[in-house]
Amino acid sequence: MSAPVIAQDVKGTITAGSKSPTAMPVVIAVPKEQTPGEQRVATVPEVVQKFTKSGYVVRIEHDAGTSAYYPDALYTAAGAKIVSSRTELLKGARIVLCVQPPTVAEVDQLDEGTIVIGFMNATHNLEAIARMRDRKVTAFALEFVPRISRAQSMDALSSQATAGGYVAAVLGADNCPKFLPMLTTAAGTIRPSTVLILGAGIAGLMAIATAKRLGALVEAYDVRRAAGEQVRSLGAKFIELEINAEGQGGYARELTPDEKIKEQQMVSAAVARADIVITTAAIPGRKAPVLITKETVATMRPGAVIIDMAAESGGNCELTQAGKTVRAHGVMIIGPQNLPARVPFHSSQMYAKNLQSFLTLLIDKNGALVTDFTDEILTASLLVHGGEVRHKPTRDLMNGVKP
Repeated sequence: MSAPVIAQDVKGTITAGSKSPTAMPVVIAVPKEQTPGEQRVATVPEVVQKFTKSGYVVRIEHDAGTSAYYPDALYTAAGAKIVSSRTELLKGARIVLCVQPPTVAEVDQLDEGTIVIGFMNATHNLEAIARMRDRKVTAFALEFVPRISRAQSMDALSSQATAGGYVAAVLGADNCPKFLPMLTTAAGTIRPSTVLILGAGIAGLMAIATAKRLGALVEAYDVRRAAGEQVRSLGAKFIELEINAEGQGGYARELTPDEKIKEQQMVSAAVARADIVITTAAIPGRKAPVLITKETVATMRPGAVIIDMAAESGGNCELTQAGKTVRAHGVMIIGPQNLPARVPFHSSQMYAKNLQSFLTLLIDKNGALVTDFTDEILTASLLVHGGEVRHKPTRDLMNGVKP
């Protein structure tokens, strides 16, 4: 007697089938983002077309891409089904793609076993994570994707930081009362503005490149010595400090008290001579380090601008207020939130391709969902599964264990 053929149903479970079963296609749902100010969408028509050609069923909530300038008609042309009801969107959906983490109310609409993929902001979203655990929803947090070569195409943190760095430089130029490039005019020569970038990670490097294209003199500082070569390759001056603060995963480690004093003195001098300062320094899961004190702000030139990209995690400037513009000593201090959402067309495009790449680990070449998550990328980014919080730092936080 021949063995029964095994097929995968729409919920991803393994069931015994007939001799010639047809596997149910994976249903991918993309809801409209509900967070105020969020204009991005988790997938774009170009990626949807590839999904549908691979045999997946794609549902898009009505107007999900409108704010990112991807109208429903483009998704329909790519083979997606547009639905107006959230209930219809999620019914039978095996995978839900999102940008912002789902709220408790949104989690309550998900079926048991649904896979949710997106940014989860675990530290500040514990209630929703607990609800996903209790409802046995599986959640992958893209911010936990390891920074290894094989995962570069899935690195949504980097793609969105690229968008954020670009917007930060443009925002600084827009609010600076000076020309950025040097100009030779009949009225005389105008000296170029000086732009200082604090933190030369992905966002900082993009801010450097953009400010250089706008014609400014650009200086940059990072506690990681390895960043110096990248900064110089973009034509900017790297401010050196004899400290090596290279940490794990490409991030900077926290400085010692003595190192912080030396850093503060050097940074303060550079800030005082800058027309635009863009700060990008952040430590995952921790409060952003203060690089610019209120005393340093008082030494800056009148009309200078600070764009604090770390505003959402406490700010690199002591006077920063998230989501607000503060004026002190003639200096404008801008604490923007969600900068990538200000260029939603391209930030959505990059994010959608990150998700497309991530899904190659979850769906095999036969179009079936994998039944285990042993791949190191999946293991690292798995937040909740099977009624358990799998990410240890988040689990510890939920249990009251301080990091």
